[in-house]
Amino acid sequence: IEYGDGRREGIVLVERKNPPLGLALPGGFAEYGLTLEENARKEAKEETGLDIIIEDEEQPLCVHSDPARDPRAHMMSVTYIARGYGTLQGGDDALAARLYSIDEIKALVRNNGLCFDHGRALAKYLRHRGHTNGS
Repeated sequence: IEYGDGRREGIVLVERKNPPLGLALPGGFAEYGLTLEENARKEAKEETGLDIIIEDEEQPLCVHSDPARDPRAHMMSVTYIARGYGTLQGGDDALAARLYSIDEIKALVRNNGLCFDHGRALAKYLRHRGHTNGS
């Protein structure tokens, strides 16, 4: 979720309340009866307090399906780029939601500082947006 609070622009990450603990992209399990895009909007609202507009609903940024990507079970991940609107605040199973600058995101990707394979998704996002993944 790309977001600006009037002072800074960046990417929203959440601090997970449940294992595995750590920083992650907002998200959750797909709810039966909802599309993936509807689930993304629902999870964004629950975990960050933000309403989102998905950039391209027909073309996710990436899909990851490595059976080892989530220590809980074999899970697939579908990642969209979205713009967030409203007041940023952690909720649901997120202890906190915070805005991270592009430089902070680059450092987290470089240092493998995210849960699951979310660093891979963010590395692809950085390339997609024309940011180098270097220092």
